[in-house]
Amino acid sequence: MLKICLPLRLQLSLIIVVGAALLKQNSWYCLGVYGAIAFFWAFFILRVPVRKLTGLLGAELIFLSLLALPLGWERASFLLVRSLICLITMNSFLLTLPPHSFGIALKGLPLPAGLKESLLLAGQYLEILLAEVTQMQRSAQLRGLNGTTGWLRYASASMIGALYLRSLDRAERVYAAMIARGYNGMLPVDSTLRPKERFIVLLGCAIALTLTITSYTN
Repeated sequence: MLKICLPLRLQLSLIIVVGAALLKQNSWYCLGVYGAIAFFWAFFILRVPVRKLTGLLGAELIFLSLLALPLGWERASFLLVRSLICLITMNSFLLTLPPHSFGIALKGLPLPAGLKESLLLAGQYLEILLAEVTQMQRSAQLRGLNGTTGWLRYASASMIGALYLRSLDRAERVYAAMIARGYNGMLPVDSTLRPKERFIVLLGCAIALTLTITSYTN
């Protein structure tokens, strides 16, 4: 993984996700460009572990398919591909994030303090969720469910609800521990971008804006 500071990694990931989410429906060409960018970002820049990424995506896509398929095949296919691109981007960021460093990355975003606190707690929950997914995958392997197909069957058949209940209970315990240690919604760290990193963010915003406008003009 290249040496990219945490705030820059987060901001570039958000640019990809927000840009893809704002595309016009059925603008497949622009979505394909975002797909190529997300693939390059995840596998060549962040170098995300493929096995962990595919296992996490499998569980998430089960929920997405249940929500999208009633909308019709044409609309659902675009929504699923767009969601897949967003999930690859953000999951890759989270999977390559050092433990308990989401708050440091979050400090660089120009957002209100209350929203930063909400995002920080959401990021902390996602870290817990990823840990629970890893533990469930290990349990599935011990039960003889090897490979992607076995893991998805195991997750969709009996353990999706248990996953979120266990992770929610653990998240509540973690938050109580944070409060007991003096957490007040802010982290005592400073994280600012250098001029070169700001230029990279502006360039990413310009590319995303161009793709979004193109999707509505074609």
